[in-house]
Amino acid sequence: MNIGLVGHVDHGKTTLVQALSGEWTDQHSEEMKRGISIRLGYADTTFRQCPEGEGPETYTVAETCGDHDVETEPLRTVSFVDAPGHETLMATMLSGAAIMDGAVLVIAATEEVPQAQTEEHLMALDIIGIDNIVVVQNKIDLVDRDQAERNYQQIQEFVEGTVAEGAPIVPVSAQQEVNTDLVIQAIEEEIPTPERDPDADARMQVARSFDINRPGATFDQLTGGVLGGSLVLGQFEADGNVEIAPGREVEEGGQTEWRPVETSIRSLQAGGETVDRASPGGLLGVGTGLDPSLTKGDALAGQVAGEPGTLPPTWQQFTMSVDLLDRIVGDMESGEVDDISTGEPLMMTIGTATTVGSVTSAREGECEVTLQRPVCAPEGAKIAINRRVGARWRLIGVGTLEG
Repeated sequence: MNIGLVGHVDHGKTTLVQALSGEWTDQHSEEMKRGISIRLGYADTTFRQCPEGEGPETYTVAETCGDHDVETEPLRTVSFVDAPGHETLMATMLSGAAIMDGAVLVIAATEEVPQAQTEEHLMALDIIGIDNIVVVQNKIDLVDRDQAERNYQQIQEFVEGTVAEGAPIVPVSAQQEVNTDLVIQAIEEEIPTPERDPDADARMQVARSFDINRPGATFDQLTGGVLGGSLVLGQFEADGNVEIAPGREVEEGGQTEWRPVETSIRSLQAGGETVDRASPGGLLGVGTGLDPSLTKGDALAGQVAGEPGTLPPTWQQFTMSVDLLDRIVGDMESGEVDDISTGEPLMMTIGTATTVGSVTSAREGECEVTLQRPVCAPEGAKIAINRRVGARWRLIGVGTLEG
């Protein structure tokens, strides 16, 4: 299953993932230099429990219990999706939310609650429909008891009336790995593994795509492009075929159109291991027969992959019903959200795809949009709607694709 780490920038999401998995998810050079997550980061870990003893201290990720010197028992494997907290990277967070089965909302004890992206991310979870949430109060080692208790009270007041109301709030120090056992226990108790139909037509939300070849590789050393994301339905097999839509843009006779791409599956990686078959849940790497130039630099991120002939329609324009928020999220000084108007640009996130569209017709409760870049999605798909406010894209509501 996939668990998202969400919250404001620099509140310790990536450090918490490292404490729980041993992996640092910021791998991009700019991320390392700036100390923030720019792209979605992934890490897999297996939650385990010591068969001896009782209480939260029995929960661990270690294969051997240090207290009792016995082998721990595996509970389940979890994939963490580390979403960027920086306000300019909201679209990336929303694309990550599309493949989350539950979320850990990280809030630093060192700052007032809520910070802008704390509120924005929580609203995004509500829009995407994620209500299995654990709240982590991080950095408790940097404040005194009074400030920690005051911050805890602020968190309780903030989540009241939201999708996170009633969620456990776990005080931790991710840097010092304090109370990580309590976080594991809370996730085990609050975020169940969803039921999935392995016999359904395979459907993968593509969140990343890569060229893994090193510079200077010769022709016989080249490896096909790799897709990264989450299989939400059905199964993939290592010797099967896969169709990717909307695919690639093709120019012919002065006209351009998007055509699906079909290729072979050369390899599958799940949980850090090469497998012959992949089932829903967790994060998946799919080695393909594609020219790596088609996949480099996340060129296919936002697309949908599945068995040839079974994918949902591709839309360049559609009508969507609209449910606007009462106020613009993340902008503390703003008033109510104005109605969507004809001609205005909107940034929309549908599944793992984020694209800008122009409103060609706006009516009460619905509007028609034409997209700069097409998306593959079924009717009824949820759409996170962002409006340009000053220099920022701000979340203003949710849409439903009607056709």
